[in-house]
Amino acid sequence: MAALAVLAWLASGGVALAAGEAPHIDGARLGLVWMLPFAGILLSIAVMPLAAPTFWHHHFGKVSAAWALAFVAPFAALFGLPTAVYEVMHTLLLEYVPFIILLLALFTVTGGIRVTGNLRGSPAVNTALLAIGTVLAGWMGTTGAAMLLIRPLIRANDDRKHKVHVFVFFIFLVANIGGALTPLGDPPLFLGFLKGVAFFWPTTHLFTEMLVCAVVLLAVFYVIDRYWYAREGHLPRDPTPDSPIGLQGGINLALLAVVIAAVLLSGAWKPGLTWSVNHVELEVQNVVRDVVLLAATLLSMRLTPRAIRDGNGFTWAPIAEVAKLFAGIFLTIVPAIAILKAGKDGAMAPLVGLVNRADGTPIDAWYFWLSGGLSSFLDNAPTYLVFFNLAGGDAATLMGPMAATLAAISCGAVFMGANTYIGNAPNFMVKAVVEAAGIRMPSFFGYMAWSCAILVPLFIVLTLIFFR
Repeated sequence: MAALAVLAWLASGGVALAAGEAPHIDGARLGLVWMLPFAGILLSIAVMPLAAPTFWHHHFGKVSAAWALAFVAPFAALFGLPTAVYEVMHTLLLEYVPFIILLLALFTVTGGIRVTGNLRGSPAVNTALLAIGTVLAGWMGTTGAAMLLIRPLIRANDDRKHKVHVFVFFIFLVANIGGALTPLGDPPLFLGFLKGVAFFWPTTHLFTEMLVCAVVLLAVFYVIDRYWYAREGHLPRDPTPDSPIGLQGGINLALLAVVIAAVLLSGAWKPGLTWSVNHVELEVQNVVRDVVLLAATLLSMRLTPRAIRDGNGFTWAPIAEVAKLFAGIFLTIVPAIAILKAGKDGAMAPLVGLVNRADGTPIDAWYFWLSGGLSSFLDNAPTYLVFFNLAGGDAATLMGPMAATLAAISCGAVFMGANTYIGNAPNFMVKAVVEAAGIRMPSFFGYMAWSCAILVPLFIVLTLIFFR
């Protein structure tokens, strides 16, 4: 740890604190070595579940804490404890805590809604279920929509011989692309909302891009599914006979409406009331939002019969993993964001030069592919945040004159999370549920063969249409 601190000091050339009441760092004087903990935790998330699954399953929280400490300890030693405390509190109170509370609320509320009954998994029925899931993902989150519909989709296709493609396209559409329309849909967009992007900005600016992807993928899926359905012939013996579709846990639909209303309220209600906690300004509308979300979570836990959650296979493990990992991500990303905010004066000037022309105007295609490429192998939420700040980090400018650039970043982060199992948390969750049902999913590279064959050409077309 001491060695890392010395290297950081030498690489930075000494970092001076900016003037003002709140202590903070000057990103223009930070060296790239400060980004090692951030790179380390993202690589750990990408590699260790595959290379050392047993170790990762038992110790991922410790790994996250170790990388966070690898940043915080030398930072406090070099810049002083008050500065370190401020940066940690600023990140936790304004970004991490609201982020986790929203995910917790959506995870708990949607986990209390259960779809019962069974349909025959014909091409038309499967395509309809994927389309419904794609729409729902924008309003109840990709995780919520995926966990709500994956088991009914498994039951519908339990008599099919060729069905792996059904779940691959489910990951493409429901676990990723459908989440592009609101901050509730996918974590990257909620981070943008916390940074000042209007709630309905994704709805109005990403709708066409999302619609193109969804229509093309649903059409391709229908052709593939119809081919295999015809090849295997009509199977008269369905292990799960058809029965009417029903819905349990209806109280959670009302609570989901409360969650949506609370997030909308925090974006529209600006009373101008704040209070400071160690120089960190907390706005009353955001505090009210988080309290309402926690109340909805508690009500869902209390009012939902246990049998419904058991029927959904509900456990707290996924949200606990996300909470532990993202605590480390949000802390280690602090110096990366500071460096990016420095622009051409910072250590990441070459990257700034790559995504911007000589006159400083952005190259949207690069923003789309770089944010998307990294989101394919790293978590898409911090990747979005990195490129959001690389584009200037000012929400008003990005929603206005640079709207096309923000759309490129948003589409890259949300859409290309579908390229690999590790691009977005619901991908692995869907894979785990499907395999638990006795269906063998493609390997890591087998899944990438699907995404490279289907998604990459689609994203090239998207670039030519929207991001030239």
